[in-house]
Amino acid sequence: MANLNKVIIAGNLTRDPELRYTREGVAVATFSVAVNRFFRDKTTGEVQSKVDYIPVVVWGRQAETCKEYLTKGRGVIVEGMLTSRSWETSDGEKRTRLEVFAQRIQFLPRGVTVAPEEETVEEDVIDEVIDERIEEEPPEDIPF
Repeated sequence: MANLNKVIIAGNLTRDPELRYTREGVAVATFSVAVNRFFRDKTTGEVQSKVDYIPVVVWGRQAETCKEYLTKGRGVIVEGMLTSRSWETSDGEKRTRLEVFAQRIQFLPRGVTVAPEEETVEEDVIDEVIDERIEEEPPEDIPF
């Protein structure tokens, strides 16, 4: 069985990166990226949008570079892997958080943000095809 944990997100920073150092002196930066997604409302047929806020963690020299050059609203493309972290609060509640462990960050030029344009005809066609395939029954002859 093959395993792959790869995430690529393109969005805008929701806040300036926070930079800290571990006891060993390794830099770690955290920030969130806002990513827009669009979907068609099944009842009205209208295109709806939602913003997802994705936490990102960056380590080492790249963390220091992020702190130096990234600011709230700046567009970025983050490539990395999805990780989960669990901890217990002071009240004894168990918490879990998913975040992107960044391996590569591409800074978009200043003034360029990641904001999708209005939905196009091609996207309408793709949405319809996807909707149809999701509603279809899976074939019986799948070998696994």
